[in-house]
Amino acid sequence: MSDYILKDKRMLRLGYTTGSCAAASAKAASLLLFTGRVPDYVTVETPSGKTLEIKVEQSEKGDGWAKCAVKKDGGDDPDVTHGLLVWARVEKKLSGGIEIEAGEGIGVVTKPGLSVKPGEPAINPKPREMIEREVSKVLPEGEGVRVVISIPGGERVAEKTFNPRLGIIGGLSILGTTGIVTPMSTESLKETLALELSVLSAEGIKSFALVPGNYGRDFARKMGFEDAFIVSCGNFIGFALDKAVEYGFKKVNIIGEIGKLIKVSAGIFDTTNRIADARAEIITAYAALFGVGKETLKKLMDVATTAGALDILEKYGVDLKNFCGFVAERVLERCVWYTRQKIGISVHLVSRERGLVAVAGE
Repeated sequence: MSDYILKDKRMLRLGYTTGSCAAASAKAASLLLFTGRVPDYVTVETPSGKTLEIKVEQSEKGDGWAKCAVKKDGGDDPDVTHGLLVWARVEKKLSGGIEIEAGEGIGVVTKPGLSVKPGEPAINPKPREMIEREVSKVLPEGEGVRVVISIPGGERVAEKTFNPRLGIIGGLSILGTTGIVTPMSTESLKETLALELSVLSAEGIKSFALVPGNYGRDFARKMGFEDAFIVSCGNFIGFALDKAVEYGFKKVNIIGEIGKLIKVSAGIFDTTNRIADARAEIITAYAALFGVGKETLKKLMDVATTAGALDILEKYGVDLKNFCGFVAERVLERCVWYTRQKIGISVHLVSRERGLVAVAGE
């Protein structure tokens, strides 16, 4: 694919989803089955409105069936499925209509809460629509086909994806709400987070640990949380809280480094550095409330890390237990306000250097 976006002053190439690949290979196989010929490229209309031209990599034909493969192109996104062949085998069937099934390398949904019911292959609704639409464009009147989508090697690659946490076993998912892969897309990260929370809620789970990063996850494990009930939200704490309320959870246990969560204490619920990196300003303002002198406040404004700021406060004589407790209470108050008191919240602040430094809302 030759389209690009500008992100962080870099030109990044767009790609296309496994759903677009499945639709393209199914269309190509249908053409081969009914005309005896397969084009070098097929066009696919995506849900986003963009038309893709996708190369047909391989093809085979037998008595009453044909199959074709296209190569997954993730663009400049760090996509583990990039380069895999997505195959579609199309067989004639006596009755009309289009049946879609999953073959090798496609996972099966085992948990409720996703857009596909438990027990069914992990081919999402939008890709199904795309496959049906593209095949119907070339299907002769009165004919019916059975379409089997497969991704050789998909079961092995799926172990590197989020599928096991979502209860999708045995292979990859056929995904794509827009048909286009946007490199390092914020929306795709949020979609994965929402899916994980949806699955937990559908299983009847009422409380979970919300962690911004790996250190929070490690500490949540020490607290006794099982991995299945630890949800990583990255920078999207506000989005995760919104979804927790929407899905009816009773309590969120927020566990994370003070350097990340101190932003939340000031009402920042997307903690991406480029959006809001006000750690120095926040910690300096709080230090002033604890009576820290002007010269030390100047040092705090210039310090590079929250860990370094805590060292300065300790040297100045500030009781770090009280200071960190103040920060934790502010995080709690902000989260309670943000969720409009619709969910229980606890906050555990941790530091790589100092371990657990404060708790609020237990």
